[in-house]
Amino acid sequence: MAEQDLHHIAFPTLDEAQIAKLGRCTGASAQRFQDGQMLFRVGDRNFKFFVIKSGLVEILDESGETAKTLTVHRPGGFTGDVSHLTGNPAVVSAVARGDCEVYEIASEGLKQILSRCPDLSDIILQAFIARRQLLREPGNFTGLRVIGSRYSQDTFRIRDFLAQNRVLFTWLDLEANPQVNLLLQQFGVSESDTPVVACGRLLLLRNPSTRKLAETIGIRRTPEQVVYDLAVVGAGPAGLAAAVYGASEGLNTVILERAAPGGQAGRSMRIENYLGFPTGLTGSELTDRAVLQADKFGALLSVPTPVTGLTFDQAYAVLQLDGGGSVVAKCLLIASGADYRRLGVEGCERLEGCGVYYAATPNEAQLCRGADVMVVGGGNSAGQAVVYLAGQARKVFLLIRGDNLYKNMSSYLARRIEQTDNVEVLCNTEVRQMHGDSHLTTVEVENTKTGEAKTLETPALFSFIGAVPWTDWLPNAIATDSRGFVRTGPSLKQSPSWVAPRDPFLLETSRPGVFAAGDVRSGSVKRVASAVGEGAMVVQFVHEYLKDL
Repeated sequence: MAEQDLHHIAFPTLDEAQIAKLGRCTGASAQRFQDGQMLFRVGDRNFKFFVIKSGLVEILDESGETAKTLTVHRPGGFTGDVSHLTGNPAVVSAVARGDCEVYEIASEGLKQILSRCPDLSDIILQAFIARRQLLREPGNFTGLRVIGSRYSQDTFRIRDFLAQNRVLFTWLDLEANPQVNLLLQQFGVSESDTPVVACGRLLLLRNPSTRKLAETIGIRRTPEQVVYDLAVVGAGPAGLAAAVYGASEGLNTVILERAAPGGQAGRSMRIENYLGFPTGLTGSELTDRAVLQADKFGALLSVPTPVTGLTFDQAYAVLQLDGGGSVVAKCLLIASGADYRRLGVEGCERLEGCGVYYAATPNEAQLCRGADVMVVGGGNSAGQAVVYLAGQARKVFLLIRGDNLYKNMSSYLARRIEQTDNVEVLCNTEVRQMHGDSHLTTVEVENTKTGEAKTLETPALFSFIGAVPWTDWLPNAIATDSRGFVRTGPSLKQSPSWVAPRDPFLLETSRPGVFAAGDVRSGSVKRVASAVGEGAMVVQFVHEYLKDL
């Protein structure tokens, strides 16, 4: 979409009838602000939604060295973006320019508009999404500043967490950015203190833990001390689908995610076979919209909130959380997904985050532009990574253990790889060893048929060699198969943990009221569409279970 069209969607003008309807829907009354008075500031929580009746409201980016005007709202315009729905702090500031009159609407009032006024809801939601897209355009917005070395695992950890959670930030590389030394002096820190996180002229954190980072920048929402109708562990496609359908149908729903919403699919740079998107979409686009839907209907997403254990109090599931605390729910959906399997060769673990990666996104691509890179794996995740990296790197080596690219990869991806000039497929090839001090420099590979070994120079290896289910937090009462994936379905009626007189539902586990969906489920189809379908199906079973309960 052209930026001009995006700008038109991002900043619509409501007519008098629409403004009047908005006022009736919320009961909002007009408020007056004098010239220079702040309507809200960057970092504010629970900030209001304003519709301009008269006068001007300037929107400022105060996250950089100096404040910068992003836009000026005129009569009929309105403030805000997706932060209103996600519960995150404001990323910009708003100030009255001249005396102005506005309708001031709290978060609950905005949710009423979105649920009761479909025509206004469409305009507002599309504007919110478009505004965030504009902020993400290079050079438009500073956001948080992360200062650290490209060879630091902690720098990559912080950047990766912010990128996965779609937090607006700018990375300043110690090795490449000329502003770094001056900025470090201004903040009163040295290179040994990095990575550091700053906002505007304020130094926020020095090498924080992931949880501390999330709490400080205000993106972590604590679950309420109530009994939820449905608790979802994992915010991949299956978990988000269940949250959207559950919350939209009146279930009090919480999603507990250990890292970031989207799961493995959220890191895909191009999904072309998802129904209804013939030109494809990125995993982050799909995730953004799903999270927005879940928030719109009232589901609570808590990130990062790792679940460490599961017990039962009579019929209720009790989830133990990392750092203490618990969540109690009548029904539980296990949608915790799977982690990419490690290569298990010498040097791999030591070089993770500084040369060895498990996703191919712009966050990793910054580190290997113009270089030779390596992708290991023969499935769709590996294929999507190759196609994306071929547009960033000088050359991409794809290593597969077999001799047929089409065996485990969708044919459209395999054909595209074969037609890409700067991709070389190495069949029957495995990694034997990795080398590098502060970062990856070379990889030793071997042809398993011929025994031929060679060393390739590369700063980046991307590994996609299968998945390990994240089920180590589950008790023995939840039956799993020989590989650790959760078993579901009527065959589990003979399980010692099954106490109901009926057969288990299709996606129900060996414990009544506990369901599983997506990659963590034994026998699941490893596709985004099937995960979404399973997550949606679970909600029907939840209703049936709660009816009996």
